[in-house]
Amino acid sequence: MSKKRARGHKDRSLGFSTLSVHGGQDRQKPDDSITTPIFQTSTFVFRSLAEGVRYARLRSQGKATRFEYGRYGSPTHRDAERKIAELEGAEAALVFASGMAAVSTALLALVSQGEHIVCGDEVYKKTRDLCQVVLPRFGVETTFIPTTDLRALKRALRPNTAAVLLECPTNPRLFVPDIARTARLVHQHCSARLLVDSTFATPINLRPLELGADLVIHSVTKYLGGHNDILGGAATGSKELIDQVFELHKYLGAVMDAHCAYLLIRGLKTLDVRMRKHNENGLAVARFLARHPKVKTTYYPGLPSHPDYRRARRQMTGFGGVVSFELKGDLKAVGRFMDALTIPYLGPSLGGVESLAYHPASLTFNELSAKERTELGITDQLIRLSCGIEDADDLIADLKQALKRV
Repeated sequence: MSKKRARGHKDRSLGFSTLSVHGGQDRQKPDDSITTPIFQTSTFVFRSLAEGVRYARLRSQGKATRFEYGRYGSPTHRDAERKIAELEGAEAALVFASGMAAVSTALLALVSQGEHIVCGDEVYKKTRDLCQVVLPRFGVETTFIPTTDLRALKRALRPNTAAVLLECPTNPRLFVPDIARTARLVHQHCSARLLVDSTFATPINLRPLELGADLVIHSVTKYLGGHNDILGGAATGSKELIDQVFELHKYLGAVMDAHCAYLLIRGLKTLDVRMRKHNENGLAVARFLARHPKVKTTYYPGLPSHPDYRRARRQMTGFGGVVSFELKGDLKAVGRFMDALTIPYLGPSLGGVESLAYHPASLTFNELSAKERTELGITDQLIRLSCGIEDADDLIADLKQALKRV
């Protein structure tokens, strides 16, 4: 796979590492600081009433050039949004207090009562709950389809379908939908918007807007922040769509705090460097697990055994650090394996510098029956491993000793 150059920046020759560091930021910052300051303020004051009146007039024309109130953003938020937009090749971006705030606000901004959503069946559990439990209360129906099944998508589309939401890759089995074909199908058959949650891929490995998606969602808590120390979300797309989402965002108020925005900028500066290591570790660990006699199935789109391998090779430039796999054995054997791990921490989330091991059936999906979990592909033997940036040899050695307990 060749390393793609960044698109969308004014200098199209810039690579992603350069863009991660410099993208979206003015070189001349307040008091000549090299980093973006934290604007820890709830409001921005006017020097005179006349200045306030001029600002209000420009704001009503969509031409405001300054900030007014913390719920509507700050220079710290602006720099984080610009950087994410440039990395995605987008016209605009908007940050939120969490990934779920980004998903919820985007869907609510694009869908009205009486309209319909098509959603991949292997989306994040809370995204599924939003569509299955919350939105029906407001007269919005959702049809769930296998993420990569274009025929199922075509059957599911209706004249009143307003949004199609997919993850790429999916959580936790890392299926990879064909975004370009999906976008063409959606746009030909209805006026729906295609939303792609690209949290697992990041713009380093996948740029859905280039393939025809209308809006890209991220939980920046994961790879974009990268250090397991923030909660946040982002949406990127055309200025028209982001403005539409922003109008609702102002009402809902799921605002990222300024210090979090600062940490997000800091994390984004090393995104390309970190993703190279995540990609390297993920592939090395996946290859090891795929060969191990105590592992039944390994899910990683960088393996030829994965059903979406060819598609992933075609539309992605890397496959990330998440590897999911099923052990041979019962739940007790799974427990012995996980308790024997010494490098990965045991817990939810992913995309940070520290490796994390997670058991979906016992945690996120524990309220479902065994039958319901099986229908979603969540078996007792399934483990999701988020490989951090530790040495791959050390991770593999740790997995090897833990597998002896199975």
